[in-house]
Amino acid sequence: MANVMELLPKEYGYVALVLVLYCFLNFYMAAQVGKARKKYKVFYPTLYASESENKDAKRFNCVQRGHQNSLEMMPMFFMLMILGGLKHPCICAALGVVYIVARYFYFTGYSTGEPENRLKIGKYAMLALFALMFCTISFGYSLLQQPASS
Repeated sequence: MANVMELLPKEYGYVALVLVLYCFLNFYMAAQVGKARKKYKVFYPTLYASESENKDAKRFNCVQRGHQNSLEMMPMFFMLMILGGLKHPCICAALGVVYIVARYFYFTGYSTGEPENRLKIGKYAMLALFALMFCTISFGYSLLQQPASS
């Protein structure tokens, strides 16, 4: 383990902490979906409520969709943080915080039952994600620039 730790920049610890912060956001969103299930009477295993069967279907579906979309984006966010953070740990950690804050507002905006509210601040999550892509491209490019080992 000590050898791996010596290879990583000290600041990579920020990347790890930001990834854990996202896990807490995910727990929060999951809890909100659980509360919405009780409030709007949408029971497992139903993923989305049917508007013909539930007058509050749109409200519930917006809460569910806000969380589901965050789950769909999570693997890309994690991969870009982990790889881009190897070369640019502080930049990636800062972008990760921007992404998490924007994702929180994306979720809370969506949860209002008015889907367009998710983009007021939530739109900045995509900007952070694109910036993380550039950090990861930079990391990949720098690997390719290294001289071939013999």
